[in-house]
Amino acid sequence: MYQLIRNHPGLAVFILLGMGLLVWGFWPQPILVETTHAKQAPLTVSIEAEGQTRVIDRYVISAPVNGMTCRLHLKVGDEVTQGQVLMGITPLASPVLDARSRAQAQAQVSAAKSAVRAAQEQAGAAKAAEQLAVDKLNRYQPLVKKNLVSEEAFQQAKTDVLTASAARRSAEFNVEVARYELQAALTTLEYSAASQKNQPLERVQVTSPIDGKVLKVSRQCEGPVQTGEALLEVGDPSALEIEIDVLSADAVKIRPGMTVYIHRWGGDKTLTAIVKRIEPIGFTKVSALGVEEQRVLIICDFSSPEEDWQRLGDGYRVEAEIVLWHQEAVLQVPSSAIFRYQDGWAVFTVEDGLAKRKRITVGKRTGLATQILSGLTENNPVINYPSDLIEDGTAVTRRQ
Repeated sequence: MYQLIRNHPGLAVFILLGMGLLVWGFWPQPILVETTHAKQAPLTVSIEAEGQTRVIDRYVISAPVNGMTCRLHLKVGDEVTQGQVLMGITPLASPVLDARSRAQAQAQVSAAKSAVRAAQEQAGAAKAAEQLAVDKLNRYQPLVKKNLVSEEAFQQAKTDVLTASAARRSAEFNVEVARYELQAALTTLEYSAASQKNQPLERVQVTSPIDGKVLKVSRQCEGPVQTGEALLEVGDPSALEIEIDVLSADAVKIRPGMTVYIHRWGGDKTLTAIVKRIEPIGFTKVSALGVEEQRVLIICDFSSPEEDWQRLGDGYRVEAEIVLWHQEAVLQVPSSAIFRYQDGWAVFTVEDGLAKRKRITVGKRTGLATQILSGLTENNPVINYPSDLIEDGTAVTRRQ
């Protein structure tokens, strides 16, 4: 080997240079990392969700009777006052009688007329029987005083008078009933749509229950309606509230009185609201990814001045941020700097160019920041986005 080096010095230099390059190439290099610092800053834990505005009190005006509505000239957004007549409903006309129905109706009229005459004859007979009983009682009165008629016969005569009187009144009532039935039979013929007389028909007026605006028009053209059918909706757009649908797992964290920030609603300012109530029932909603989710409605009231949100109307989309927790001075690090270690959490700090693992206790967490309760102090440098190459004691260098 020594002779080889003396005879070929260039080869020896080349071999030494190659060995040096190999050592330098496989020598552990410091890992380039991004660092940040633990700092005191405000921290807010919130839930962001979409919502929409709605009128607090909506009034659905329905048809009170069956009939024909007139054409409605009101449009959505028109102002109405309490007691204002919105439309009228005319009762439906009687149906047209076909030949068979008309013949039956005429026969019923004839039968009703005969029933009236029969009732009148029965009433005449009852009246005659009553008169006979009265005359008999009048004859018995002087005879009973002379003991020519027994007391029992006299009492029987009085009873016959009362019975005949009741029969006479009953017969007169039967006459009235027969006359009413005749009138009903005549009405069927008289008030047919084919023979309707030119008489003014009564119209039921539909009025507004409040001062407000028309929110929805269900029936605008003239046509038949049934009792209870929705015609239009009215409400006061100046009295708005916000409904926000959140996951049921998030709804249990929300309490009445929490602050809500309204973003991206179309105005320049961020609006504020207060949680009024959490509805006690949920509903199923399919997400954009096709997953069924259980959602719950959160109802909020505006706390910003009315002039700031008066341009909003019913059903306007908003983005809401419900504040669950907030503190002004919180020791925190980015959530991307912490990782699970054993049964807790840890971070990598940088000390003398080496990564040092430190166990920490975390508090409140958001998507971007995490509260540090113990394990770090303010301005401690920590590694952000630690990779799997970093272990305790790994040499690192900070990325500028």
